[in-house]
Amino acid sequence: MSPTPDVKTELAAVRDPRATARVAELTAILRFSGGLHSIAGRVAVEAELDSDLLARRVARDIMELYGVRPELHRVQASGGRTGGSFAVRLIDGGETLARQTGLLDQRRRPVRGLPNKLTTGARHDLAAVWRGAFLAAGTLSDPGRSAALEISCPSGEAAMALVGAAHRIGIAAKAREVRGVPRVVVRDGEAIRVALAEMGAVHTAQAWEELRQRREVRAGVNRLVNFDDANLRRSAQAAVAACARVERALEILADEVPEHLREAGELRLAHRDASLDELGHHADPPLTKDAVAGRIRRLLAMADKKATAEGIPGTESAVPEGYED
Repeated sequence: MSPTPDVKTELAAVRDPRATARVAELTAILRFSGGLHSIAGRVAVEAELDSDLLARRVARDIMELYGVRPELHRVQASGGRTGGSFAVRLIDGGETLARQTGLLDQRRRPVRGLPNKLTTGARHDLAAVWRGAFLAAGTLSDPGRSAALEISCPSGEAAMALVGAAHRIGIAAKAREVRGVPRVVVRDGEAIRVALAEMGAVHTAQAWEELRQRREVRAGVNRLVNFDDANLRRSAQAAVAACARVERALEILADEVPEHLREAGELRLAHRDASLDELGHHADPPLTKDAVAGRIRRLLAMADKKATAEGIPGTESAVPEGYED
């Protein structure tokens, strides 16, 4: 299940008492959830949101900050979203609100990115911009290889403005276009945690980070298990190959094998899965692993030399196909 609803629920409960932060958050919500429309020749401000709770909060903020009462409507989902959505719409007084929030410039032209006063504001104002943008159009996926915090943007300029705000408060975000839609994306696990915390989703950030760490530990354990399995397979194959060569060497040399080399060879065959160090402990008297390895190496070399001289298959011929020494 996506953690996005948890993030938005927590962010919707954040109430920065500073007026500049409230304006920054509200303006970002309006910019990233719809913005400006022309209705009957008049400029209307409309925000399409995915929860009734958030829609009512936006309507209340507009009324408290600007003294106008917007309409609330339940509308059909748009933009590929499933389920219903909620519209906050202001027609009478829409142009005035658009000017006051900075969505319209002094020449009545829509602002393509974000109002300059927002992107150059204080740290808490920049955090409020990100909080508003995420509430309007953000998503968060679970930790993993494809983990991402994304915000769909109304324009490329808005995406670049949001990236600029992110960098000023330490969020490593990038702008990109996905299927024709500008987006701002945060992918690194630590950067996602920082973004959540900066926006005010402190509890979700902690829960997300704990889940990320658990999954990384699990993935690390799986890698180690697979690594150990591979090492065990290689060790088993090497043991089979070594024993096959020793058997062939004893067969080639027969009665000509020196007694100390025969003992080393027979020790290898008697303890097929043992390490060289363990073989040394089984010898009588005990030998170092280097001594054992040296005797087996000389045994094989002597047998291969005789096989070459007599034109018969050497010790390598006894190794089963697919195995290596």
